Amino acid sequence: MRKYIKCSVSLAITMFILLLMSTTVSAEEEEESVLTVQAHQKNQAKIEKLELPDALARFSFVSDLQFEYPDAVRGIYVTGNSAGGSRFEKLLNLIDSTELNSMVIDIKEDNGFVTYKPEEELPYEGVAKNYIKDPKEMLKTLEEQGVYPIARVVVFKDSVLAKARPDLSFTENGKVWANGKGESFVSPFQKEVWDYNIDIAKQAAELGFKEIQFDYVRFPEGFEKRDKELEYDLGEYENLELNDVKKRVEAVTDFVAYAKEELEYYNVDVSVDIFGYAATIEETPGIGQNFSRISDNVDVISSMIYPSHWTPYFGIDFPDKEPYRLVDEYAKVENKVLGALDNPPVSRPWIQDFEAPWLYSGSTFQYGVDEVEAQIRALNENGIEEFLLWNAGNTYTEGVDYTPLD
Repeated sequence: MRKYIKCSVSLAITMFILLLMSTTVSAEEEEESVLTVQAHQKNQAKIEKLELPDALARFSFVSDLQFEYPDAVRGIYVTGNSAGGSRFEKLLNLIDSTELNSMVIDIKEDNGFVTYKPEEELPYEGVAKNYIKDPKEMLKTLEEQGVYPIARVVVFKDSVLAKARPDLSFTENGKVWANGKGESFVSPFQKEVWDYNIDIAKQAAELGFKEIQFDYVRFPEGFEKRDKELEYDLGEYENLELNDVKKRVEAVTDFVAYAKEELEYYNVDVSVDIFGYAATIEETPGIGQNFSRISDNVDVISSMIYPSHWTPYFGIDFPDKEPYRLVDEYAKVENKVLGALDNPPVSRPWIQDFEAPWLYSGSTFQYGVDEVEAQIRALNENGIEEFLLWNAGNTYTEGVDYTPLD
């Protein structure tokens, strides 16, 4: 059930007119026509000078579900299949038995599918899947158990939309381009893509989610090496007097700012997932992420700082084997970057609870209790209290102390 608090501009103006006109009653009773005209003129001048706030023309969404923001978000990633299947109960038990308190749930997943069937039809056939059969009931369960709900919306990696609308994507020799994993992207230059994803986010907010987390807010990796080979429409960015790198940064940043503005009246926080290395450079040359500018436009910034995803960095030869040191070094850099902002967002990094066999020719370095706790401890020691655990299969290490410094 939607509940809206609506304020009518015309009603507000009428009320002000009645209030101001009441000062002329005595003049009219004495039938002093000249004074009456003068009084009306003064009142009209007051009305014309009156500036009504924009909020009077808007609405503020109020959910019928109540969630309290935790002392610090300590969350896990949950796929649509897990949220709508038998694994959901196991994940709830994990949260209930530990210091975890939040779930990041796929609402629009990596291929571009929406994970439930919305009441309002989506513009593209076959996009909505019935992974989560009753999302409202799922959220009620989270409410009852005090689990903070975050909706994950994958934005520009979207094979489904790219196939349906090649004109919104990147093409090569007349066909939709795909990376080495067979994944296609849609263009951050296209405002139609922005609105499509923000509409999905608004529906998630109306269901009762308290935060919208946008992921893949970027161009494809290595885009700077193929941007001249691919065909795509730059839209309103075509004629900007900026180089190609700056145009990409502008488009990505503009999307985030636009999304924040559009979701303002839904009473949700807005967060963005971002590559960890983006905090260590001014701006990424290919994918269009500027850490500071994106951070300036969100409530929460979630760097993906999985040790397995770093090449030798911070003087660490093999980051996957040194989770504490990698996270400690990263946190120092991020604190410096966010500390330079006037109004920095909450830092809530993604950390690793999985193995990376692709890095090894022999046995794979295992991530267990010690490795997960090491990452959390490194964050906590640097004043970062919030984190999210990533495991693509939603199988999380048992026995972890998620508040190791308490």
